[in-house]
Amino acid sequence: MKKFVTIVFLAAAFSATAGAQGLLGGLLGGSGNGSSTLGNIIEGLAGTVYSAPVTLNGNYVYNGVAISATSSEGGVLTNIAGTAVTAGMESKCDEYLAKVGIKPGAMSVTFNSEDNTFVWKVGSLSLPGTYKVGDGERTVTLTFGKTLQYFCMTGTLESASGGAKMLFNANKAVTFLKKVASKMGENGSSLSSLVKMADGYDNFKMGFKLGR
Repeated sequence: MKKFVTIVFLAAAFSATAGAQGLLGGLLGGSGNGSSTLGNIIEGLAGTVYSAPVTLNGNYVYNGVAISATSSEGGVLTNIAGTAVTAGMESKCDEYLAKVGIKPGAMSVTFNSEDNTFVWKVGSLSLPGTYKVGDGERTVTLTFGKTLQYFCMTGTLESASGGAKMLFNANKAVTFLKKVASKMGENGSSLSSLVKMADGYDNFKMGFKLGR
């Protein structure tokens, strides 16, 4: 909401000065048609969901893959998270992961906010590590221990009904899942194809739906 208000304020300020259209168009990357470009940006921001902070503590159960992305089709930046498009992608990812033993209910993670440690479990596999939250509890950095060779990934946290969503760069998330599959004695090479879904989308993220 703050971004929306800021853009509207700037638009009003520039309109009150001579040559405002050209200046606004330059600032927004347009070709002088400032009002059109501004309209596209505002329309995109209007679809943005601002999630409440997430306090990581206690046990969470994996409920499936989560995907977030934006589409710039037609020059309009649109958040497609939670749409039929991402739902279809999530379903396809769930199918791939189920083949290597990573299924909803079979994976969980327990966070201890007192010492910022966590234990990620997949079946009988236990992956301890440490975590750090930032940006008002809207980002998280997971650093796994020796078992995953201190693999580290940083992502965003989003509140969700009954839990949270943890989203990472798609390549990073797939690398993590392949490492987990390998430790479980599974061949996770087929998971590389999941990254191809990012083609044609901006800010493509992949992660986990976590329920309490």
